[in-house]
Amino acid sequence: MPKMTDRERLADLEARQRKMVEEVEKSRRALRGKYAAIVPELAVETLTEREFRDLLIAAIRVGGATAIAALKAVPENTDHQNPPAKRVPATSMA
Repeated sequence: MPKMTDRERLADLEARQRKMVEEVEKSRRALRGKYAAIVPELAVETLTEREFRDLLIAAIRVGGATAIAALKAVPENTDHQNPPAKRVPATSMA
């Protein structure tokens, strides 16, 4: 096999690099699809879309183990379905 020129070698490496990037993206999409398939099993309707997005972004940012540890520290008796009504300051009748 004849020796490749520097230019041919560079072109070959760039082609391999493009293929590798495509493979990484394909694997990333497959993994994300696998995780997305879990969502229909969760009661996400109790959250607003914004809350759901913020929750996922925060959990991904800090990492799964850290997010789980933080959530486990929250008391279980928290009523996430019916948050307390907002308090309105009393007005003076005098």
